[in-house]
Amino acid sequence: MSGDHGFMARALQLARKGLYSTHPNPRVGCVVVRDGQIVGEGWHVRAGEPHAEVHALRQAGAQACGATAYVTLEPCSHHGRTPPCADALIKAGVARVVAAMQDPNPQVAGDGLARLQQAGIAVHSGVLEAEARALNAGFIKRMEQGLPFVRVKLAMSLDGRTAMASGESQWITGPAARAAVQRLRARSSVVLSGADTLLADNARLTVRPDELGLDAELTALAVNRPALRVLVDGRLRVPLTAPFFQAGAALVASCAATARERYRAAGHELLALPGDGGHVDLRQLLAELAARGANEVLVEAGPRLAGAFAQQGLVDEYQLFVAPKFLGSEARPLLELPLARMAEAPALKIVEMRAVGDDWRIIALPAD
Repeated sequence: MSGDHGFMARALQLARKGLYSTHPNPRVGCVVVRDGQIVGEGWHVRAGEPHAEVHALRQAGAQACGATAYVTLEPCSHHGRTPPCADALIKAGVARVVAAMQDPNPQVAGDGLARLQQAGIAVHSGVLEAEARALNAGFIKRMEQGLPFVRVKLAMSLDGRTAMASGESQWITGPAARAAVQRLRARSSVVLSGADTLLADNARLTVRPDELGLDAELTALAVNRPALRVLVDGRLRVPLTAPFFQAGAALVASCAATARERYRAAGHELLALPGDGGHVDLRQLLAELAARGANEVLVEAGPRLAGAFAQQGLVDEYQLFVAPKFLGSEARPLLELPLARMAEAPALKIVEMRAVGDDWRIIALPAD
């Protein structure tokens, strides 16, 4: 139908309102349409609360009978913390359901659409699927691969430097770029860094509400669902007195297990993982985070740890903030990425480039 794309676009707009709050669930929006008019709208706010379809059906009331429901993800068919949305749609008497994509969750994976069809409801899937997949890239990757979506944030000068030789790096970029980084933290399940960064910058990796630049509703949702802060510290170099640990409970991934009780007593968790030469197995760490429900991991680290993620092929997206300044040849590089020949250089695909205040943001994906 000619209006399917327009109504699905509205459903996606609603789903994006859950960008900062639905973890570990996907972001989902729903629109109920009757006689060409929207009679109900809803979006999933947070885990454990009603799904988008339920909110939209409640708003539509009796007008849902005979209507079309547009939903950005296949309606669930299993009992989790809430009842199946497929059953709610059947009970409401909708005549047609249009889904942007099939749910990658093995507990659903087509069963929701099949249940609707068995109830005599017309079903169509694949409308604006690319947009729907992009919105929930982390959830999809966790369901399909058992790993979270890894986004590496890097701030650099025009000559590709991230800090002075002394380690000084505050501030390369301006307020608008820093606000954008706060929003990246707020949308992530995990914010991850390494010992070098915490020791050099006294970083806390928390979300600062006054810098988010969001409306009051979204700010409240973002603050009420803080990301898990993870420190990769293979040799436990960061003291428990560091600002990072004073800012709240955190997870420390290390090759050492002997200090577990000391960290627990301080309100933190020490996760012992195998490693080589004191370097934590990053793939195993990501698998552990996915098992805990992490959809998106934001890496804010120095050149060594960020370079390790890159070398091991663990990066899904780079977000580079470029400041209009030079830091000089003695300053620290963007990544520790030893390459001998041009043929070894990893290729990237730039998907977005735009001004952010006085700086520029480049979003790039590994070309392979």
